Amino acid sequence: MKAVIVTEQGQGVEGMTLTDLDSPHAAENDVVVRVHAAGFTTGELTWPATWTDRAGRSRTPSVPGHELAGVVVGLGYGTTGLTVGQRVFGLADWARNGALAEYIAVEARNLAPLPANVDFVTAAAVPISGLTSWQGLFQHGRLETGQSVLIHGAGGAVGSIAVQLAHELGARVIGSGRTEHEDSILELGADEFVDLESGRLESLDPVDLVFDVIGGEVFERSLGVLRAGGRIVTIAAPPPRQPEDGQAIFFVVEPDRAQLAELARRLQDGRLKPIVGAVRSLADAPAAFAPGTRVRGSTIIAVA
Repeated sequence: MKAVIVTEQGQGVEGMTLTDLDSPHAAENDVVVRVHAAGFTTGELTWPATWTDRAGRSRTPSVPGHELAGVVVGLGYGTTGLTVGQRVFGLADWARNGALAEYIAVEARNLAPLPANVDFVTAAAVPISGLTSWQGLFQHGRLETGQSVLIHGAGGAVGSIAVQLAHELGARVIGSGRTEHEDSILELGADEFVDLESGRLESLDPVDLVFDVIGGEVFERSLGVLRAGGRIVTIAAPPPRQPEDGQAIFFVVEPDRAQLAELARRLQDGRLKPIVGAVRSLADAPAAFAPGTRVRGSTIIAVA
């Protein structure tokens, strides 16, 4: 099969090549998926899991990219819940080969069925952003109907989905972002927009939850916006300090079939619309990792 591999840590894009690899085999509880579309996170080339397995052993050459949408073509021993020929999407294990390849072996529990009316490119833009938003808002943030939430980076891949989910719940949504994204953030369901560069953040009424995808100075500024007993949930870095009367939580997104199924239902009926900023071929995948090529929303690799 054709696959993009990385061979040496620290080389970045220069160490990525499109090559031929043996097709994967399904281990126990695995499925093999023919990848139709895949997503990636540019920072994953620096993650330890890209270069070693869970036992700390080297696993180079490694295939990056862990968001996928495709069709099941093989089942491992003991695999249940999915069938050959089924359309699926999901999030592959960080410590195994990823989805920038024609085929991938992935634990069946990390995938969910993909409705027939949802195209593969759209589906591949959801696993990381959608699960991160769901877990940040509902699992760690415990957001409830009628509460208020400030979502930083509301115009990006994660933030835009978080805005839609929070709006659907019936929360009051404040989205922060760049001025040029104001109209689109409000169209997604935000009740109010804040330009972080304008300094208006400090004048907001206190909120029940801050969902932070930026960290650093933005995290520090957000402490003053939090209502007593509120929460700041961040994916940027472990909190440097806790609020005086509240809680700061850092988490790393995890695969979850039930949550993927919830997202799939929203994709199916049009309640959820991820932002796809660019679609590139598998041969162009290394260039998509290059600095300066970032687009608003997700860059998706059309594999099949």
